[in-house]
Amino acid sequence: MEARRRLVSGTTFRCVARALHVPIMFVSVRPLSCLPSGTLVQPAIAKQQQHAPYLTYKKNFWQGRANMCTASRTTLDLSEMKKFQSLANRWWNEQGEFAALHSMNDLRVPFIRDNLLNRNGHLKPGSPLSGYKILDVGCGGGLLSEPLGRLGGLVTGIDPLEDSIRTAELHKSFDPVLNNQIHYRSCLLEDITEEAAETFDAVVASEVVEHVNDLDTFINSCYKVLKPGASLFITTINKTNLSFSLAIVVAESLLKIVPSGTHDWDKFVNPVDLERILETNGFYVESINGMCYNPLTGTWSWIESTAVNYAVHAVKQKAQPESEFTETTTEEHRDQTRTSTRTSV
Repeated sequence: MEARRRLVSGTTFRCVARALHVPIMFVSVRPLSCLPSGTLVQPAIAKQQQHAPYLTYKKNFWQGRANMCTASRTTLDLSEMKKFQSLANRWWNEQGEFAALHSMNDLRVPFIRDNLLNRNGHLKPGSPLSGYKILDVGCGGGLLSEPLGRLGGLVTGIDPLEDSIRTAELHKSFDPVLNNQIHYRSCLLEDITEEAAETFDAVVASEVVEHVNDLDTFINSCYKVLKPGASLFITTINKTNLSFSLAIVVAESLLKIVPSGTHDWDKFVNPVDLERILETNGFYVESINGMCYNPLTGTWSWIESTAVNYAVHAVKQKAQPESEFTETTTEEHRDQTRTSTRTSV
């Protein structure tokens, strides 16, 4: 509220106005968020009676889901899910609402690849991530899952929004190479912590943590599914007056780079708090890097400042020093995924 009060003051408004004439702007877009599998749309009155049993089921289902959220700790935020239901089929429009996420791959893919290889020294020419099991949390339409799969990674993409998973599955089907590399599921992260305990070599949460309901539960769930010594990669938005001015006022209201209402400044997290939560849950932070988006060129670059966007690489502390990366074959990944899918059903 303090940031909003300052924004309407003459001084802050002039600062924002000047920022509009600066070539480099710190802007973030809506993340690969954790969304619901659908939003109940009220049908026409003429159709209500015809579909009454189905609508009653849907209403009871979502009411039960909401009760479950309040009764236990969960990362699910129903209001966040509703925001992006209408965007589920637009993930692969490179000129649309997710344009900045497409261009962000120029930074985040090498960031993930290089940190994994630097830690493990495991490299196969042409498939540098061959054998690495990677969990893409809040995968959306698969914008990050696909390039990681093309690098040889065995990727599991999860997202609570079924429509986004269907979009990801459809787009993946156009590239036969990806069918064995990527598997998608519609679920929450905490839903798979038991079956996937210490399974993954890396967890990626890109533009996600600022949309979850319980950040501590989310980070703890990441810890549970990672192998000892494995990596967690996060990109998110800092909680500063500048991030409110640029990521919300400028990006959403003035430039309309992202839909209005995409972000909630109160849910942004600064690097100090995020590092504290990570360390509390058994991680140690290896690097925090500032990121900058230029809306004029549609490109991202690394910068020193973390005032708006930033990326974090954290590592799960090893319970046993001798634990090392072990390569997983495509066949093993496919068999394990099929088994877990049958278990979840």
